Amino acid sequence: MTPRTLLTIAGSDSGGGAGIQADLKVFAALGAYGTSVLTAVTAQNTRGVDAVLPMPPRTVTEQLDSVLADFTVAAVKTGMLGTPAVADVVAEAARAGRLPHLVVDPVLVATSGHRLGVVSAVERLLPYATVATPNCAEAAAITGRPVDDVAAMVVAAEALAAGGPEYVVVTGGDLDGGEAVDVLHGDGVTTLLRAPRVDTRHTHGTGCSFSAAIAVRLALGDPVPAAVGAAKEYVLRALDGARSWELGAGRGPLNHFGWSA
Repeated sequence: MTPRTLLTIAGSDSGGGAGIQADLKVFAALGAYGTSVLTAVTAQNTRGVDAVLPMPPRTVTEQLDSVLADFTVAAVKTGMLGTPAVADVVAEAARAGRLPHLVVDPVLVATSGHRLGVVSAVERLLPYATVATPNCAEAAAITGRPVDDVAAMVVAAEALAAGGPEYVVVTGGDLDGGEAVDVLHGDGVTTLLRAPRVDTRHTHGTGCSFSAAIAVRLALGDPVPAAVGAAKEYVLRALDGARSWELGAGRGPLNHFGWSA
């Protein structure tokens, strides 16, 4: 049986834990075939980001045209876009209906704290998103207001959904507490998704993996709430599976393939 084809439009992570590399791992782990459009090259590892080189918009356009000319893409996710010019290229493709089931992960700050994107780049894509998946810091940057508890997450999710996405998930994994609470808002309904927090420092690429897993489930025909729930379960298993890993000296990657299960 031919697998569904997915596309990730994002930056490269030389450490392999986030970005294009993480997305392709998630696609493979969940039974999909992954294609990619590179928006930037980074020099990074588990300890941080040392350098970022954005791709020229023309190079992004050429990659995108090449992939879409040959593959029937069932769902698309975006990560780090890097510059407003690159975001314009992607937004134009979305506006033309070339990016089905678009999941926008508004990568603005890496787990290490290094700034990877600009708010204006993300805002160009939000009107075309089936799902947007900001974490609390990203939601705060886009809305211009603090997002530091569940009540603020609800307000942010509603505000972001008013800007165009069909659904918004504000992820709360970076907040303190015994639970990892995400806020899903769409179709006028707000839902709190709760799960026990996994006690681990290995969280590099969590947001990328979550949004990639949502895209796979959408490609397989899940409605958005079911896709988001399945993605959350997948990420929790991947976090738990890497708790004892010693890959790198900083925040390590997830266990995408269940090797430690």
